[in-house]
Amino acid sequence: MSSANNKNVPVAFFGHGSPMNAIEDNEFTKSWKVYAESLPPIKGIVCISAHWYTRGTGVTAMTAPRTIHDFGGFPDQLYKIHYRAPGDPDLAEQIIALLPNRTVVHDQSWGIDHGAWSVLIHMFPNADIPVVQLSIDASLDPKEHFEIGKALTPLRGAGIFILGSGNIVHNLQATFGSREGLSGPPLKWNVDFNNTVVELLAKSDDTKLINYHSLGPNAQLSIPTPDHYLPLLYVLGAKEHVDDVSFPTFGYSGAGISMLSASFGIGRNTLR
Repeated sequence: MSSANNKNVPVAFFGHGSPMNAIEDNEFTKSWKVYAESLPPIKGIVCISAHWYTRGTGVTAMTAPRTIHDFGGFPDQLYKIHYRAPGDPDLAEQIIALLPNRTVVHDQSWGIDHGAWSVLIHMFPNADIPVVQLSIDASLDPKEHFEIGKALTPLRGAGIFILGSGNIVHNLQATFGSREGLSGPPLKWNVDFNNTVVELLAKSDDTKLINYHSLGPNAQLSIPTPDHYLPLLYVLGAKEHVDDVSFPTFGYSGAGISMLSASFGIGRNTLR
């Protein structure tokens, strides 16, 4: 696999927010579409989603992954969506080969969860690019998640788009404890922590982002559980020192959710 920097596909983290984004035309979904249009041709997608949080590491290895509706209480229209992208067992094997020191299960039962398809349906609506998901092993420490992402870097030179999907700030208790729910304004600690992460990403301070527990009370409020933050660490591992950072999406969804997206490798530095 070639890893020539000038041929690398970008790597990105996207804040996916509510499943309703799959069927809405809003500032977030529009930014995902615009971003996808800026990408070079890609041969496959590896998605690390907050919603496949496991004991042990798995990779989807089927030819036709199912669409998983892993949520409840939403309109019927959302459950009728089927994102019929093919799988890619060969790509799954490449991922396993890049992780020789880890036991990686060939998964035949998961599929594409809403952390992946609610974003991909806007980015690649034709569903004609193979999608493989890599699970997040809950037993690993943050540095180990970063190291797995680093091991995946060669995929970028082979035309594979690595996408982490979660939310930098994901506190549902704060969001739905607010009268306005998802439409309300962000709380101050949400904005402050989001801005801290933007600053650290701009400085390429991976160490502080990996050791997010040391970032103070705002981090504790923003990351009450690690599942939605950890996909960022895979992306940080897969980026290279020559990659510029850009922020395709910047905004909030209620009191306790940040919709920030960060991309590495397109070649521009955009701070908003």
